[in-house]
Amino acid sequence: MPLPSVGPAPLAGTGTAPSPLAPRLAERGDPVRLRFEHEPSAGLLFDLDTGGVLWRRNASRVLPIASLTKMMTALLVVERVPRGGRVRITPQTLRYRGSGVGMLPRGRLIRVEAMLHGLLLPSGNDAAIALAQRAGGSVRRFVRMMNRRAAAMGLRCTRFASPSGLSPGDHSCAADLAALARAVLRVPRLARIVGRRSAVLPFPIRSGRLHLYNTNPLLRERYRGATGIKTGYTIAAGRCLVASAERGGTRLAVVLLRSRDPGRQARRLLDNGFRFARSGAG
Repeated sequence: MPLPSVGPAPLAGTGTAPSPLAPRLAERGDPVRLRFEHEPSAGLLFDLDTGGVLWRRNASRVLPIASLTKMMTALLVVERVPRGGRVRITPQTLRYRGSGVGMLPRGRLIRVEAMLHGLLLPSGNDAAIALAQRAGGSVRRFVRMMNRRAAAMGLRCTRFASPSGLSPGDHSCAADLAALARAVLRVPRLARIVGRRSAVLPFPIRSGRLHLYNTNPLLRERYRGATGIKTGYTIAAGRCLVASAERGGTRLAVVLLRSRDPGRQARRLLDNGFRFARSGAG
């Protein structure tokens, strides 16, 4: 059953009022008590429907977030590029670093839905560049849009410097990322993508098909009820994960920043959260 919502709490930093999607940090005494041998630097387990918090660790601590940045990129793209839109593969797109979709044909126009899958499943930095150029006119203008949206959402910990998360200037906190995760899952177009374990899409390459696989460990390992959302990794950020799942009408999500084993820790937290929900105590 959904956890009851409680009043919003101030988050660290300065800016606008907390997002209405922010987790409810005001009430203490988290019902899930769980410790790890190697604790993540920050984390949060919360109810997606009410924002009720079940477990927290340094929820307002500002940290680099790597490719979790792409949640905001995706939100802005779906608002500005219609489902039937196309994205041009520019020379800048092909000069990406880190993870990528690969095989992007220079100069071609690619369906935006294929590029969103490439952004969110294999965490393509090339897709992030192309989508930012399409939605914002340039990467620089798109990043300004990302920060304006973060301010409008009341994400007080959050600052973006790239659409991909590769920049050391991309940072946030678990509480802000929880609000961002709730926003992503409220967009059916994105919720369908982030919940896919893999995808085979029409694509202008020799085989005619692009095969993509999600980096989310819960989806890859078929964790029961897994519904998304996004992984991230850089040396500075460490291993990061925003993961969600649904069982018996209860929808929970976990944010983990700088975790040694985010898949294992997310499974333990979600298992404990669903156990608490089944007990009727929530």
